[in-house]
Amino acid sequence: MKTTDTPPPVDRVEGRPRVTKTPAAQKKAKSSEGGVLNVFSHGVLILWAIMVVLPLLWAVMTSFKDDDSIFSSPWSLPDKLHFENWSRAWSQAHMSDYFGNTLIVVGFSLVGTLVLGSMAAYVLARFEFPGNRFIYFLFVGGMSFPVMLALVPLFYVLNNMQLLNTLPGLILVYIAYSLPFTVFFLTSFFRTLPTSIAEAAFVDGASHTRTFFQIMLPMAKPGLISVGIFNFLGQWNQYMLPTVLNTDPDKKVLSQGLVELATSQGYKGDWSGLFAGLVMAMLPVLAAYIIFQRQVVQGLTAGALK
Repeated sequence: MKTTDTPPPVDRVEGRPRVTKTPAAQKKAKSSEGGVLNVFSHGVLILWAIMVVLPLLWAVMTSFKDDDSIFSSPWSLPDKLHFENWSRAWSQAHMSDYFGNTLIVVGFSLVGTLVLGSMAAYVLARFEFPGNRFIYFLFVGGMSFPVMLALVPLFYVLNNMQLLNTLPGLILVYIAYSLPFTVFFLTSFFRTLPTSIAEAAFVDGASHTRTFFQIMLPMAKPGLISVGIFNFLGQWNQYMLPTVLNTDPDKKVLSQGLVELATSQGYKGDWSGLFAGLVMAMLPVLAAYIIFQRQVVQGLTAGALK
């Protein structure tokens, strides 16, 4: 007996045959749609990268020009590298003092934020006790509290504690300012870590303190690096808090120094020194993100991979 192939399924709509698409045709249609979407998304990403990178490159290029070249040919390359702009901004504009004060404040506040925030987040994520959720939502509520409403109370609190216009007072304020987001972020991260390792440590006789610092904290390294980068960016670029709480000229941080430099150079016309100081302030932030970008992505996606 002679056999024939089964014809493709035929639907009839209003008396006319309609042949349904084969799997190969459907796959081809989906691939074409996906190709159009990829082209659009890549185009948007390229446009966004250009909008972000070009101003940075222009600022770096301008920092090596003299003042006449900045106004006569702002988009051209410098005729030679004027490194004296950087030395002038570093010494005469006191950028070295502002830079040192910022490193002290951000360094100590970042360490304090990560230590206190990780300890609070670990307890809230791993232990059940009365008021656990209430304390957690207090930290979450602190993220929505406008910092401008706290400026006047903070001023009087630091003044009463004899910490106004001091670097330790600014460090404590930075820690309190960064704790809500740190606890919120790390609480979710600690919940994704396996509990079997901590239970094995308890069985072997380890205390809660030893389990946290020697076992759980190293496992939370991606999350610590991620939240540390975000806190570093926020604290390094903070301007409102030090402007109100730190008015001593010898203890000003980098953001205050840049504003003062821009104000003073606006009358003197030393724009090359201003751009050199601006690039000095940007370099640590760019370096930190470039070095830890992989850890930042791992920390952000760790909760979704569980």
